Order: sequence, then C-alpha cells, then structure tokens
Amino acid sequence: MAEPFLIGENMTGGYGAVDILHSCTIAVEKGQIAVIVGPNGAGKSTAMKAVFGMLNLRGGAVKLQGEDITKLTPQARVRKGMGFVPQTHNIFTTMTVEENLQLGAITRKDKAAVTSDIERMYDHFPVLKERHTQQAGTLSGGEQQMLAVARALMLRPRLMLLDEPSFGLAPLIVRDLFKILGKINREDKVTILVVEQNAQLALELADKAYVIETGRIVMSGSASEIANNEDVRKSYLGY
Repeated sequence: MAEPFLIGENMTGGYGAVDILHSCTIAVEKGQIAVIVGPNGAGKSTAMKAVFGMLNLRGGAVKLQGEDITKLTPQARVRKGMGFVPQTHNIFTTMTVEENLQLGAITRKDKAAVTSDIERMYDHFPVLKERHTQQAGTLSGGEQQMLAVARALMLRPRLMLLDEPSFGLAPLIVRDLFKILGKINREDKVTILVVEQNAQLALELADKAYVIETGRIVMSGSASEIANNEDVRKSYLGY
C-alpha cells in the first residue's frame, strides 16, 4: 500500500524539556484537504510547526511523498514544495500588494509564468487586483490574510499548510476565504492541511479531519464523520 502524500508519524516534541505532542500521526492524501481541530492549547499549531520543521521532534518522522524530511529546515521543505501561511500574516507591510506577490516568487526563474501566476492570484482574490498598488500594511485583516495565501501560492507549492487562517477575521470574510481555498484545491491541485479553530466551517471544507486534545490525536476520519459525531458537535460545534 502506497504511503500518504504527507505523513507526520508518531510525532513527539515540544519546547524546551516539555513535550506538547505525544505520538501524533497526521496523514494527508494527494489532492485532499485535511483539517486539525481541537480546543485552545490542545497542540494544533504545534503539530503544524512540527510538519513544517519549526519544531525539533524527539520522536517520530515527517515524510513527503515517501521521502523522510524530518531533519530538513523549513526553507528546505519550501524547496520540496511546502507552502506555509502562519497565524501572523507573512507579508511585507511597507511593500505593495504586487511587490509582495513578486517577492513570493523570487526564487523562480520562469518570469513569464510568474506574471501569469500573479494574474491567476488576482482571479482568485479580485480585491487584491483592486489594491495591487496599495501598501500591504494598509489592507484590512481579511485582505492581508488573502495576500498571505496568494504570496505562498506564488511558489507553486504541492502542499499548503495554513495555521488558523480565520484568526481575527469577520465570519463573512472567513467563509469567502474558505471558498477560495476549496477552489485552489480543485483547480490548482494543491493539497491542503489546515489548523482551524472554526471547526464547523473547516469540516465543511475538508475531506479528512483530526481532533487533537492535550497533544494527542483522539479522533480521526472523514470530515463528514467527524462533523456528525455527537461528542465533536457538543464540544466544538455548539449543537
């Protein structure tokens, strides 16, 4: 049986001498959208950092398309095709929207394709086209998050990691952003792993879901199965 496109297998690690993750396994098939949900402080963002190489694991491994990347730096993982959008917007606030997009593709040599990809980002995020000459720091929170996603996509990642993309955003903006992520997944064939506090919306978007509590995966399955689980509904969905 073939290995998943991405697998963080039995990941154990944390900060200093304290382990936050305890033998967590998260697997994502090629072309899927997978989501990690759970209460505040459960280890969701720590799991994402472990996948991206921002956390030294004391146990377990991370593999991308069968290749062990556990020892690689985040920069090396980007070169392997990972894109990462952290909670804090990964943009340059004093640069324009378009300059941010160009900088996202700075390592690429295919300049004509870069220009084409910028137009494609404007198709995904029309508001960015309207603001293309505007300084990124003057954008609204939702617009900055859209720019952060678009900037990460300029590297043409095979896998996109998003840590709490809805953080601090109005509900209507969040729903629009999640619709765009679904479109990117379908049209650009980008596999997506999302850490998200808005469990209901995330489960609507995803194919697969993991529930994490106190650094341990306590439940996993299809997103619809998790969404219809009574314990999950009571604990995270509010009904």
